[in-house]
Amino acid sequence: MVRGRFITFEGIDGAGKTTHLAWFRQRLDDKIAATGRSVVITREPGGTTLGESLRDLLLNQPMDLETEALLMFAARREHLAQIIEPALARGDWVLSDRFSDATFAYQGGGRGLPRDKLEALERWVQGGFQPDLTVLFDVPTDVASERRGAVRSPDKFESESDSFFSRTRAEYLRRAAESPERFVIIDATQTITNIQKQLEAVIASI
Repeated sequence: MVRGRFITFEGIDGAGKTTHLAWFRQRLDDKIAATGRSVVITREPGGTTLGESLRDLLLNQPMDLETEALLMFAARREHLAQIIEPALARGDWVLSDRFSDATFAYQGGGRGLPRDKLEALERWVQGGFQPDLTVLFDVPTDVASERRGAVRSPDKFESESDSFFSRTRAEYLRRAAESPERFVIIDATQTITNIQKQLEAVIASI
């Protein structure tokens, strides 16, 4: 059986990527329906029973930076073993709200954990595994901050400063520049209609 494809959505909090997940999944389902495959939608941290428990801790409990990174990769290992790898092996496609680029952006860029430590964890947990396609929703930090202001109960990341998100965004863009064959960057300041037109083009190309 032909392996499925792994697609990730990335962006700083307030970029609006989650708004488009269900819509994108439906378009993917329409595209591959004739093949008998389906699209699995998931998220990080989370995706599994253990991952969701770790998500609650990661998003709400204060902890040492290295503990935070280790828990992110622990949740990812479980996510890969229980959800992502089995789905791809049976030929399904996987659409995930965040993956390892988020850890480099948030724990690396935002919090300042040295990149070599993250790279060592990435090699251990993922080997050479990376998404087939990453859609990065990019937005200036001031726009994202205004959008986050509408969140009723922000988690510890959503409550971070604009300078934190500036560093996080910069690391996302560095990762995209480092792997341009994998990334598609979407200007997330556009209207939903215009963004969906760009996403339609992305779907047509895969």
